[in-house]
Amino acid sequence: MGGFFGTISKRDCVLDVFFGTDYHSHLGTKRGGMAVYDPQIGFQRQIHNIENTPFRTKFDKDLAEFRGCAAIGCISDTDPQPLLVRSHLGLYAIITVGIINNSDALIERYFSDHGHQFMAMSSGKVNSTELAAALINQCDDLISGIRHAQDEIDGSCTMLILTPDCILAARDKLGRLPVLVGQSEDGCCISFESFAYHKLGYSDAYELGPREIVKVTADGFETLSPAGDEMKICAFLWTYYGYPNSNYEGVNVEVMRYRNGEIMARDEVHNGQLPKVDYVAGVPDSGVPHAIGFANRSGKPFARPFVKYTPTWPRSFMPANQEARNQVAKMKQIPVPELIEGKKLLFVDDSIVRGTQLRETVDFLYESGAAEVHMRSACPPVMYGCKYLNFSRSNSDMELLARRTIQALEGDEGQQHLEEYADSSTQRGQCLLRAICQEMGFDSLGYQSLDGLLEAIGIDPNRICTYCWTGKE
Repeated sequence: MGGFFGTISKRDCVLDVFFGTDYHSHLGTKRGGMAVYDPQIGFQRQIHNIENTPFRTKFDKDLAEFRGCAAIGCISDTDPQPLLVRSHLGLYAIITVGIINNSDALIERYFSDHGHQFMAMSSGKVNSTELAAALINQCDDLISGIRHAQDEIDGSCTMLILTPDCILAARDKLGRLPVLVGQSEDGCCISFESFAYHKLGYSDAYELGPREIVKVTADGFETLSPAGDEMKICAFLWTYYGYPNSNYEGVNVEVMRYRNGEIMARDEVHNGQLPKVDYVAGVPDSGVPHAIGFANRSGKPFARPFVKYTPTWPRSFMPANQEARNQVAKMKQIPVPELIEGKKLLFVDDSIVRGTQLRETVDFLYESGAAEVHMRSACPPVMYGCKYLNFSRSNSDMELLARRTIQALEGDEGQQHLEEYADSSTQRGQCLLRAICQEMGFDSLGYQSLDGLLEAIGIDPNRICTYCWTGKE
């Protein structure tokens, strides 16, 4: 994943972009970058590795050197950016968020016209943002170039471009991620997360539609290329990686998660499947609001049997050594023995993808004295690695817990019945639940249904991407 924030103002805006970008740190853990434009000194840019250090700490020393009334920043889980690009379209800085599945084919086509080249990263791969810029530069103006690039890309691509005159914001052609414009007396900003600019004194002004391209200046904003009719916004924005204060398509993340948990509990009670437990709890942090909704509807008391210690073990801290990584996972989980020993616990997690961390969590709970551990997933079984964003992206679908379990149960034949396995009311669906319980050590397991999840989000289901659960585009 990743996120970006940009501001163009009648005053120096470096601090706004610094804090606005930092408020997107929940969306990525690898790279952070800022690009600033000032008419007297031109473009200034810095990129830092933020894998073991927060964005805010890395860029604090750069603030004294940055100056300008227009700037963009990004948190990236992929390639270093923003990039500075000079072409026949002028000099500009560019940020992209998304995935280019056909990058090899696009690069080979680009090479077919001799004389073209890319700067290769240490892995030999081409920076995806540089590739997007190369596609843009095949046209005679930036707007045509953005539309061309998005049409050529198989995957998704949301962009932010800083020029000496304006900022251009372009939402992915199917709107898989949000792009919002905020406005204040001094200027405008562009952001994924609305709360990021609310804290900086900007008010909601506009939400881009899918494929829409907007020009933003200190005086306001205007649409340069209209929105398309079709949208497929990612459902995981609400269930997992969106921040609780955020609103997408008018639906608040925290409210959706409460509603999602309530629907899960409602359906379990209706089907007579609710186990007798002492407490309902959430797997911290994003599972907690789903669990609150579940507890409220089920009538079971909510509790926090363990918490994550984050002051010195931030989410981004990821040692290279696997033994050290395992120890960090253990160090983060701090039990409350009085709420675990001898207790029957039902946990709600935002999702179950590969299951590695969840297995460690269950072992930790039993080691801490739990009598029973029941697990609920706030979304359906993940059957397909995401090919549009970085969530649930895998080298193979067989890395996914559900697919791996199905293969163990029925071999290749089972892969022909994924829809049936995803439905817990079927015989195959029940077999999947039992097999995962046995492997992971759960006393019971339940997944939110796709219909229940879509009901919780509450917008037109045809405008939501559910590829990772259904495999349907």
